Amino acid sequence: MPQTIISLSTRGAGLYEFTDEAQAFVRKSGQAEGLLTVFVRHTSCSLTIQENADPDVKRDLVQFFKRLVPSSDDPSMRWIVHTAEGPDDMPAHIKAALTLTSIGIPVAGGRLLLGTWQGLYLFEHRDLPHRREIVLHLGG
Repeated sequence: MPQTIISLSTRGAGLYEFTDEAQAFVRKSGQAEGLLTVFVRHTSCSLTIQENADPDVKRDLVQFFKRLVPSSDDPSMRWIVHTAEGPDDMPAHIKAALTLTSIGIPVAGGRLLLGTWQGLYLFEHRDLPHRREIVLHLGG
């Protein structure tokens, strides 16, 4: 069963599309049908399938999660204990816990069966740039 790890560099909080990399992996595998499992190897970012046509969707999602789970230096977050790695760290862990670290995508005809406007994204929850590893595994 084909498997690889891709690495993405982030520039801070936001959504980073990697649909093309995932599709290239599926195509290169030569496997026509199966299930692509996508797994992120970190606890302060996550994965999502979202619209890839209108960039406002990405902006709005980032703003929603900032409002839902503000930085730990926000007065509403005084209860947070884990602050050693900065005010964005524990909120990033909370955001990752509320979202997904693994996604399964059906494959048919050697292609991901994503909808017309769907893209596969790494959702970075930290403010500073990071290097993130994503495991792609194509099962039969």
